[in-house]
Amino acid sequence: MHWRKIWGAVLALGAGLSLTLGAQAMPIVHQRASALASGRTRLLNDYRVKMWHQPRHYKHARHLHGRNTIRGTQGVRVTFKTAYLLPSPGYHHQAWGNPQSMATVGRYIYVVYCPTNWHNRGRVVRFDQKWLKAHQVTARQLQRVYTQKAAHSARERAIRRAIKVGPTFITGHGQSLAYNWHDHHLYMWCDRESKPRVPINQEGVLQRISPQTLRPVKQIHFRLRAGHFAVPGGHVLTFDRQGRAYFWTRPSASRVYIYQGTIGQDAVHFRLTRQVLTHGPGTRVQSMAYNPRNDRLYLVSDDSIASLPVAGLAGNGHLTPADVQWTGFASKREFEALNFTADGRAYLMSNHDPEILQSTSTTW
Repeated sequence: MHWRKIWGAVLALGAGLSLTLGAQAMPIVHQRASALASGRTRLLNDYRVKMWHQPRHYKHARHLHGRNTIRGTQGVRVTFKTAYLLPSPGYHHQAWGNPQSMATVGRYIYVVYCPTNWHNRGRVVRFDQKWLKAHQVTARQLQRVYTQKAAHSARERAIRRAIKVGPTFITGHGQSLAYNWHDHHLYMWCDRESKPRVPINQEGVLQRISPQTLRPVKQIHFRLRAGHFAVPGGHVLTFDRQGRAYFWTRPSASRVYIYQGTIGQDAVHFRLTRQVLTHGPGTRVQSMAYNPRNDRLYLVSDDSIASLPVAGLAGNGHLTPADVQWTGFASKREFEALNFTADGRAYLMSNHDPEILQSTSTTW
C-alpha cells in the first residue's frame, strides 16, 4: 500500500472518524466523546418484585418433542405455550441447544446462536414464520429439520429453505439482539467475555446487523464513562417506539440500574435513569423487552420478570412502587429472551431443549 494511503488511514483513526478497511470490510466508528451521562439517583422500593435465584440445576422441557406450557404462578399472571421447537441438532450438526437472544420482526424470527466452544463467536439464523405457518409445519418437524433422517425427506428439505443461516462473526455473549421500532434496524452489543459473565471489553461496542445478510454492517465503539462512574457496556438491549434504546444492569446483589439512550449513525448516547430499583427480578440479567401495546419495559431473569412504564423514566423520573409489576414462574428453566409483537403478543425463548413459546393473551 502506498505510504500516503497508510498515513490517511492513521489520521482517520486518530480523528475518531469512520474507517473502512477494504471493499468488503465493515465501517467502524470510534466515538471520542463520552457516551454516558449520569447524575443523582434515588431509590425506589419496588416491593412487588421478588428476587428469584438461579436454580442449582436448570430443568429441561417436560415434553422434549411436543408442546410445553410455562405459567406465571405469582404476581401478574401470564401463560406461554410452545410455538416452535428450535432445530436440534443445528445446521451441519452444530450445537444449537443454547440460543442466546431473538428478535421478532414481521414475518421473521431472528435467533442468535453462540456455542460455548466458539469463544465469543456466533451467528444469526432467520426463521420465516409466515412460510412455516402457511405450510403447517409442526413443532416437531422444525426441531428435526437438520437431522440425518430429515435429509431424505422432501418436506424437511423444503422447510430448510425457510431458514436462512447467517455467517459467523464476533458476537460476544450474544444476549442482546434487538429491533429498533423507529429506524427498523437490528442491533446488538458485542460484549466479549473471557468466560460466562466475565466481560473483557474496555468500551461499549454496538453493531448494526443486516436483516438480509445476517452479518454486522457497522460498529460504533464508545466509552460509557461519566466522572468516576463507568460501565463497560450493555449485556441486554431493547428499543421503544420512539427509537430510544435501553439496557439494565445489576451492580449489587439486588439493585437495578436502567439506562436510556439513542443510537445514531455515528454516535451513541446513554443516561443512567434517576431511579434505582431496590428489588431486581433475579440474579441473572437475561433479557430486556418493550411492549408497544402498553408502552412498558420488561426486565427478564430466570423464572422472574418485572415490568415498568417507559413514561415513568422521563426526566428525573416519577415511578411509584405500584408502577412496577412482577410475574414469577416455577418452571426452573433458563429464560433467554422475551419479545413482543405490535399487538402485544409475547414470545419467550428458553434453551436446553430450545423452544420459543407464545403468550396466550395480549394483555400482560
